Amino acid sequence: MYHLLTVDDLSSKEMEYLYVQARMLKQTRVAPMDIPPLGGQTIALLFEKPSLRTRVSFEVAARELGGQSIYLSPQEVGLGKREAVADVARVLSSYVHAIVIRTFSHELLEDFAHHATVPVINALTDSHHPCQGLTDVFTIIEEYGKAAGLTLAYLGDGNNVAHSLVQAAIKAGMRVRVATPAGYEPHPDILRVAQQEAAQSGGSLSLTNDPEEAAAGADVLSTDVWASMGQEAEAEQRRAIFSGYRVDTRLLALAHPDAIVLHPLPAHRGEEITDEVIDGPQSRVLTQAENRLHVQKAILRTLLFHYPQADRHAGFSLAAPALG
Repeated sequence: MYHLLTVDDLSSKEMEYLYVQARMLKQTRVAPMDIPPLGGQTIALLFEKPSLRTRVSFEVAARELGGQSIYLSPQEVGLGKREAVADVARVLSSYVHAIVIRTFSHELLEDFAHHATVPVINALTDSHHPCQGLTDVFTIIEEYGKAAGLTLAYLGDGNNVAHSLVQAAIKAGMRVRVATPAGYEPHPDILRVAQQEAAQSGGSLSLTNDPEEAAAGADVLSTDVWASMGQEAEAEQRRAIFSGYRVDTRLLALAHPDAIVLHPLPAHRGEEITDEVIDGPQSRVLTQAENRLHVQKAILRTLLFHYPQADRHAGFSLAAPALG
């Protein structure tokens, strides 16, 4: 069974192939496909956190690929509270063809996937956001025609978004700089594996507490909220700690003159990023948001249309059926 729980569930070749599909799906969105890849299959969206982009993009993705989706709110399921995780996973697996989960605990997601008998896709946990990280690198490739050799500076909290972005960017061969306040770095296990991956991909990873050092000459500046969902009580304290990491015109001026700016949204304007930057000519934030749809269509298409037709013993094959 194939799941997408973290970016590291994909090899670099699988990630590249996802991007080939995403690019084709984006280009042909207005044209009907001869063979709808999902062929009437049903996707369950099991969300324990609020969502705009993730929910809408997955619902639209399923429909445009010839499938349908069912949204399940926290009140309807109550994972691990109203009903055991294993029971929910096994029952839903008997009804639907894939399950997209947005929850808090990554360990709960892993437990769910262990018991599921259909593909499970991580739509965000406290530790990882693979759909976002994959989309960010796709947006970079769309802008520059490549990712390998480019410099990405991530400024802010070493959170779930940072984890997945680091993983995806390193697999793509990027030079990644992460600037956080002391004590807010990405998880050491994420960094250790990323360093190992960099040796294979030709990328590099460096950490600093100096946002100006990270931004200097960078091709891409990326950031995220300073207080994620569930950290609201820390928001005021974090504003003081992270104030020097705001992506503003001063920091942007240190980057390459043609640098682009990314933010996964929702943004706390005036905190981690200013209006002048997010609405400015170097921002690709809206393109980045749109690309969630195309990358997630590629993920669904791969898990539900390509993998089932591949030799499970041989693993993923780039000889999977062509688009349409």
